[in-house]
Amino acid sequence: MNGVERHSGVRRDAAGDRLARNAKPDPEETPMTTNRQILLTETPQGKLAESHFKFSPDGKMPEAKDGELLLRTKLISLDAANRAWMQGATYRSAVEAGTVMAGGSVSEVVEAKAPGFAKGDLVFADTGWQDYAAVPAKTAQKLPKMEPLSHLLSVYGIAGLTAYFGLLEVGKPKAGDTVVVSAAAGSVGTIVGQIAKIKGCTVIGIAGGAKKCKLLTDDLGFDAAIDYKAEPVGKALRKAAPKGIDVYFDNVGGDILEAVLFGMNNFGRIACCGAVSQYDGAAPAHGPRGIPGLIVVKRITMQGFIVMDYADRHDAALAELQGWVSSGKIKVMEDIMDGLENTPKALIGLLAGDNVGKRMIRVS
Repeated sequence: MNGVERHSGVRRDAAGDRLARNAKPDPEETPMTTNRQILLTETPQGKLAESHFKFSPDGKMPEAKDGELLLRTKLISLDAANRAWMQGATYRSAVEAGTVMAGGSVSEVVEAKAPGFAKGDLVFADTGWQDYAAVPAKTAQKLPKMEPLSHLLSVYGIAGLTAYFGLLEVGKPKAGDTVVVSAAAGSVGTIVGQIAKIKGCTVIGIAGGAKKCKLLTDDLGFDAAIDYKAEPVGKALRKAAPKGIDVYFDNVGGDILEAVLFGMNNFGRIACCGAVSQYDGAAPAHGPRGIPGLIVVKRITMQGFIVMDYADRHDAALAELQGWVSSGKIKVMEDIMDGLENTPKALIGLLAGDNVGKRMIRVS
């Protein structure tokens, strides 16, 4: 897959840092004169393509004003939500054609014109797909310095926190419950399944492809995995979960949500995290059928959420996640690609399910 290899739970460019260093000068030693950027040139009407983006090698260098930070982008987070932002306003404003593509990143402070920050600090901020950005300090979240840095985007970033709060606060699993998670080999799904195992649940993952399903059961401890590309999901669920489903963590929506609904137990809980099956391409011919009747008859709770809902509890969640990682109860899966210019291709691949674990772009 694009010359990428997996080792120690992390997939990285096979050429490694050596090629990255040879490809461009060290930013610490290069005067800041230009700002490479990726622009969204038109709003996609169908499937996302590289032609919808433009690489600009000589964008204008931003300047920090009072109350702002000048940031150098280090790692860009790639998420299915990036595609949803092109369709219209969500929990953030839509990305308009002709502007820098939006995206969150782990970045380093180059210049601080706001109290509480200093040069060299690490932050998470909405910098967009570019080398440098000036952002209001109030929108930047200061991060601890750690190795590997990539964990700040995966298990200790939005992916890990989304899995944590979506499963535990919305799904409310109890020991002995059967938990099903879709997009189970993705950035959030891999963590959801492992947390559910920690909580004493039977865990079934739904993923695309035999290799991903094997990884879920052999490496991450899932009790069963269903390849939605190879077998009808509803039939497979009846076999894998003969006593029914208590909790469903939904990352995809569409036909898979419909199949799971028919297998839910009375008083089941569904955590609605995303609907990636409906983000890219033509609108589906129909939504999941049977929702009103099933929800009423089975008294199912179906709740959407976003991770910012729980901002006041992030520190406690991170402490628990760190404990699980250090004890080996959670294995961190990451998919790291090098080069800002590869960001469009990397997002398109993510939407097609090419990634295992958290996909990100290493910029500097």
